[in-house]
Amino acid sequence: QVRLVESGGGPVQPGGSLRVSCAASGYSYPKYCMGFFRQAPGKEREGIATIHIGSYHTYYHDSVKGRFTIAEGDADQTVYLQMNNLKPEDTAVYYCAADYRPWCMRGIHDLQEDNFMYWGQGTQVTVSS
Repeated sequence: QVRLVESGGGPVQPGGSLRVSCAASGYSYPKYCMGFFRQAPGKEREGIATIHIGSYHTYYHDSVKGRFTIAEGDADQTVYLQMNNLKPEDTAVYYCAADYRPWCMRGIHDLQEDNFMYWGQGTQVTVSS
């Protein structure tokens, strides 16, 4: 059973930085896909960053390009989202997602939820002065 656990959310002031990490357990594979999604109050969940572990191709939503970075962590099966220059509109619950199907890299460029099979429980990020 695959389990994803996010950590690192919390409050931050506008212009500040925060790192959200996602640790996966229950499955080990050298190539897989992971992504971060977020859901703000009253809005639908949206994809903001995805990565293919293996080729290390990354994709970002336009609203976070140049500010957020998704990368593989130092620990095995861990990915993090580094968020810089945070804005109040970045306030949301952030979810990580993973997919281990061999063809996962084909679809992650469009940042869609249905490309991912496994989900974490989410962590709150609040950007406010």
